[in-house]
Amino acid sequence: MTKALLSAQALRWLLLLSSILLVAGFFIPMLTLTKLLVISHSFSIVTGVWQLLQEGHFFLFVLVSAFSIVLPIMKIVLLFNLLHPGSAAPGRRKKLLHLMHEYGRWAMLDVMVVAVLIVTVKLGALASIEIHPGLYIFGTAVLLIMFATQQVVSLLATENSTTKDGLSH
Repeated sequence: MTKALLSAQALRWLLLLSSILLVAGFFIPMLTLTKLLVISHSFSIVTGVWQLLQEGHFFLFVLVSAFSIVLPIMKIVLLFNLLHPGSAAPGRRKKLLHLMHEYGRWAMLDVMVVAVLIVTVKLGALASIEIHPGLYIFGTAVLLIMFATQQVVSLLATENSTTKDGLSH
């Protein structure tokens, strides 16, 4: 097995771990809002997004859903695809990788931080927020996906440069 193949295999395992953490982060409660010391509501990403939809906040629903659920899943699927040998034509592969690397990094964590800040500002002194493990699990998944993306970019760049130099085929 070559070094590149070992790296690709390690990245697949990292992406699998990231996928598991991401799905867990979607469903495990991230925070509990306590209003007036009596009423408590725990929220995960999925229940929070559902609540936004039920309350008619369609723009926030679409924004948080797209960037915190849909885009991370698409990014993981694309990364798995890019790690599969012969998965795409080199030109298309390079374009997809560049697009994902440049724009994908703004997804997930930034939107969740903004969403938590919006909730915090809206509630002010009326409520308190207690953070739960879901926030840390989701944050870890986001960071692992960002790291995996950077490693896939490096791996594919190395493979492309060695292939162009005639060192490997």
